[in-house]
Amino acid sequence: MGDILEVANSAPFWVFASIIVGIVVFQALIFLWIAKKSAPDAGLSDNEVTTAIRAGFISSIGPSFGIVIILVSLIALIGSPVTLMRVGIIGSAATESSAAAIGASAFGMELGASDFPLEALSAIVWVMFLGGMGWLLVVMLFTKSMGKAQEKIQKKNPKIMASVALAAMLGAFAYLASEQMVTSLNHTIAGVLALVSMITMMIFADRKNLGWLKEWALGFSLVIGMATGYISTFII
Repeated sequence: MGDILEVANSAPFWVFASIIVGIVVFQALIFLWIAKKSAPDAGLSDNEVTTAIRAGFISSIGPSFGIVIILVSLIALIGSPVTLMRVGIIGSAATESSAAAIGASAFGMELGASDFPLEALSAIVWVMFLGGMGWLLVVMLFTKSMGKAQEKIQKKNPKIMASVALAAMLGAFAYLASEQMVTSLNHTIAGVLALVSMITMMIFADRKNLGWLKEWALGFSLVIGMATGYISTFII
């Protein structure tokens, strides 16, 4: 992995990462400027705008920390620049972790293996970026028409769209989790405990109306699963 990380953390990767993240920051500033400029038309005072911006900034801190645990593992596997580029655009460490695992699997390697070749890193990067490009193209081409379709569906049954999105996520993560869980008994125990802990935390957060716990549930469950898998190797 040493040679791979040298390439993944090289100067060209950092240059591209800086450009991409810079574009994202520029867009955020432009949206902020437009929102502030349009505030009087919405009947908002300067004080209300400042309060809203401050509240939005503070509320974004929790979800940002929620992905730190996954980010650390991604950085150790594919380097900082690629991780920064992907999470900086998509904003989902869980999605990018899945993409990295799929890319390594497509090359016939396990993510994080000691004999990880440079070609496997290339496969991971292609999977990540092509997957992200699909999202961007769909948003650009079909946002308006999909918005109209969503309005029609929600008029008939508002729960359909939420159910479709949830089913897609559950299917994707269930496929990835089940593939790892059958590897060994340790993997199975760790996977089951991680899944149970995440479901328990989500139910508890929903009943107690704890928004921050919903954001952190995935990270906490991953730590629980990894710790369980590590400890079980000494017991089993």
